[in-house]
Order: sequence, then C-alpha cells, then structure tokens
Amino acid sequence: MQAVELIAKAQELVGGDRAKTHGDKHRNFANIALYWNAYIQTKGGKLLDASDVGHMMALLKIARTQSGEVNPDDAIDAIGYIACAGEIAAAKR
Repeated sequence: MQAVELIAKAQELVGGDRAKTHGDKHRNFANIALYWNAYIQTKGGKLLDASDVGHMMALLKIARTQSGEVNPDDAIDAIGYIACAGEIAAAKR
C-alpha cells in the first residue's frame, strides 16, 4: 500500500465510524490516560516491560468501553492482551 493510500485510510477511520464506535476521541484518550497513569503509578518508578504492554493495551480496550457504542471487539481484544501478558510473564519466570 502506498503512503498516500495509508493516509487516506487513516483519514477515513479517524473521521468516520471510529468516533461512533469508540466515542469522542478527546474523552477516549483522556480515559486511556487515566488508566495508564494509575497503572504506571503502581509500578513505583520501575520501567515498563513487555507484560506491562499487554496490561496497558487491555486498559486501552477497557477505556474504550466507557464511551461510544458497545463493541464486542473491545472485550475480545482485552482478553487477548491479558492472555499475551500472562504468557510473557510466565516465560520470564
């Protein structure tokens, strides 16, 4: 896919049904920031690791449930991210 095609697709998504699905982007991103800030505070200054990414992506999906329409993909994706985080954490042990 060419760069201009990627830009056109991104423009279509950002300005289209995503707002209907996930709610207003300002509120959605603010919700994500609240969840991620709370999570990072629990780390006590430690750097994030690979399993943290899974947890934080799940929190992103949880934040998306707070605005917009009900989207089953949010729950499915959150479960997937948590499962990946669990697998990564277990492999580190």
